[in-house]
Amino acid sequence: MCFGLAIAALLVVGPSNGPAAAQGTQDIAGTWQGTMNVGQAMRIVVKIARASSGWKGELYSIDSGAEGIVVPSITLQGAEVRFTIASIEGGYAGKLSEDGASMAGVWTQGSGTYPLNLARVTGDAVWAIPEPDKPMALDADPAYEVATIKPSDPSDGSRGFQTRGRHIRAANETVDDMISFAWGIHMKQIVGGQPWMSTDHYFVDGVPDVPGQANLAQFRSIVRKVLGERFGLKVHNEKRELSVYALTAAKGGPKLTKSLGPPNGPPNDNFSTSAYMRETNTTMGEYAKALEYVLDRPVVDQTGLEGRWDFLLKWTPDESQFTALGYKIPPPTENPNAPPGLFAAIQEQIGLKLEAVKAQVDVLVVDAVARPSAN
Repeated sequence: MCFGLAIAALLVVGPSNGPAAAQGTQDIAGTWQGTMNVGQAMRIVVKIARASSGWKGELYSIDSGAEGIVVPSITLQGAEVRFTIASIEGGYAGKLSEDGASMAGVWTQGSGTYPLNLARVTGDAVWAIPEPDKPMALDADPAYEVATIKPSDPSDGSRGFQTRGRHIRAANETVDDMISFAWGIHMKQIVGGQPWMSTDHYFVDGVPDVPGQANLAQFRSIVRKVLGERFGLKVHNEKRELSVYALTAAKGGPKLTKSLGPPNGPPNDNFSTSAYMRETNTTMGEYAKALEYVLDRPVVDQTGLEGRWDFLLKWTPDESQFTALGYKIPPPTENPNAPPGLFAAIQEQIGLKLEAVKAQVDVLVVDAVARPSAN
C-alpha cells in the first residue's frame, strides 16, 4: 500500500457544527480527525458537509501531502458511518458514539485494513492543513540548476517521472522514454536514433533553477533541455499518418470525480501491469498520454472534457499491452471474477471509450544523440 501517494488531502467544505447526539439530530457535519498507523503514524482529517442527499466530504492525509481527495457520498445508517473513494480503492466504516463526538472504525485500502478512530473537533483543536507548494510562475522556463545522470538498473526500484519536493527526476528511464515524456508522444512517433536509446536506462535528478513547483509543461521542458545539453539530442518534427486510438466519451457520459489538486499542478499516474491505473489531478490529455504506456499505438484525446479528474481503472491486460515498458503479460487465468479487458473496462468503469482510427500525427525525427556527458 502506498498510502502517502494514495491519500493526499481534504478540503474545507462547510462550517463545523458542534457535537450532536447520534440518536438525536444525527448530524455528522464538521471536522473529524484521528491518527492511523500504517507503519508510521499518519494524521487524517475528514471534513464533512451536508449534501442534497446525506453528506459529502473531503479527506486529508496531512503528513503525506496537502492536496485533498473528494468523498462524493457519506452515509449514516443508525450509528454506522460509511464512505468509499473509488479513485484510490479506499473506504471507511465507523460507528458513531452516543454523544456524536467520536467514531471508532477501520480504513480499508486494497487488501489492507487499518484501525482509524476519529474525533469531532473545532477551533484551535483542528490540525492545520499544510499549504501546498506554490507553483512556478506560468511564464517561467526552468532548467536543471545542476543535473546528476547515472546509468541505472530498471529492476532497481520504481520507474517514472517524479517530483520529490524540489527535486525533479526521471527514474530508470531510457532516452526513448525521456523523449516520449518530454515531447508528449508515443514511442511509435520517434523516428531514427540509435538502438541503445531503447535499452540503456538512466537515473536523472536535479533541482530546477526557478523556485516553485513545475507544472507538466515545465517538467517536460526541463527534460528536453537536459536531453539536449547532456545527451546531445537534436531533432526535427514531421507529420505522418499513423494508426492511433481516439479517446472519446461513451454513451451515458463519463464516470469521473473532479480533482481537488492545483489546476496547473502535475498529474499523479500510478499504474501497474496487475493491472490498474489510479489517476489523480489528471486532465484527459494527460490520461491519453498515460494510456500510451499501456497501448501499442498513440492515443488522441477527443473527449472534449476540461479540468482535472480522479479515477481508478482496473482491467485484465493482454499480451499486446505494456510492450513499450518491456513487460511480458502472463496468459489469462480462468478466474470468473477477473476484471474485463481494457477497452470494456474503460467504457464500463469510467464512461469513456477507445476506437482505432487513422490520423495525421506529429513524429519526432532524431538527427543526433550520444550517451550522456559526465556529471
